[in-house]
Amino acid sequence: MTERSDVLVVGAGPVGLDVATRLALAGRSVRVLERRLEPTRHSRSIGIHPPALEALAEIGVAERLVAAGLPVRRGTAFDGRRPIGSLSFDRCPPPYRFVLAIPQWATEGILEERLAEVAPGALERGVEVTGLTQDAGSVRVTSSDGGTFEATWLVAADGKHSAVRGLVGIGFPGRTYDDPYVMGDFDDSTPFGPTAAIFLGPAGLVESFPLPGGRRRWVVRVPAAVERPAARDVTRAVEERTGYTVDPAGVSMTSAFGVERRLATTMAVGRVLLAGDAAHVVSPIGGQGMNLGWPDAREAARAILSVRGSAGHDTPFAAYSDRRRLAADRAAARAEFNMGFGRPSAVHAVRSLAV
Repeated sequence: MTERSDVLVVGAGPVGLDVATRLALAGRSVRVLERRLEPTRHSRSIGIHPPALEALAEIGVAERLVAAGLPVRRGTAFDGRRPIGSLSFDRCPPPYRFVLAIPQWATEGILEERLAEVAPGALERGVEVTGLTQDAGSVRVTSSDGGTFEATWLVAADGKHSAVRGLVGIGFPGRTYDDPYVMGDFDDSTPFGPTAAIFLGPAGLVESFPLPGGRRRWVVRVPAAVERPAARDVTRAVEERTGYTVDPAGVSMTSAFGVERRLATTMAVGRVLLAGDAAHVVSPIGGQGMNLGWPDAREAARAILSVRGSAGHDTPFAAYSDRRRLAADRAAARAEFNMGFGRPSAVHAVRSLAV
């Protein structure tokens, strides 16, 4: 049987769950298709910026997120152990005068709970999209198990390796940078408490972010890419660069990552809109990736809701694509500045003075 809904959302990450909840609250029937059988427990993205919290308040989850997370109200930059600058978020507009630190799995859990409240049964796991067709009145997808789903509109929020983006033929040009990083989440043994810390030394950037439950994330730029760092590799690099001791036995996660910049050639084709990492990938240094996706969700929902009937969708979707591509370009430029500022430098004393 073909399952019919007003909107199909492919991908049950933060952006997909957000846009589905917005559309359900507006009275549209939604179906969310997710390839993963179970939610991931990897913490991945951890920072939600104040404007994103304002947007998430619109769907009734901001306060739940704040209750589960840790407000970070200040960041301090160091040269070694010497403080060289501090930034407070106190001048942000109320009520969210902080960056909220919360593991991505917790964010997704709260969003999934909210979607279940407003659209019970909308999320279907274990569905891998393998085919897509669209015409003047609808879009239809097929899954690897032979299922078919039909809707008036489709939002692709299925990540950097988006199957939907490939099926509709949207290009995803970009570049890869020679900026390898390792990271890990550990028991917090620093005196920083709820303050974020950035260490700028001649060997490159070290970032340190508090997490709920007495945890702290460390991100270290390393000389060469590694596939899977051991906890001791991460803690040794932290200790050498910052002078702070981190117990490798207190680890809950380690990973390594590189950096890409990619932007879809368009974020809308016919009845299909792209959002989140399916549409753009930016450097994670500065924490803009997920925060770039929240406005995608908000504007994608608005574009769909602005269409009356099943026709006349070109103009709002083209405007959506133009605005979000421009926003992605700006975010990528900021992220690249952050990344460049944290590269190894023979003139780090000048950089420290600039900070």
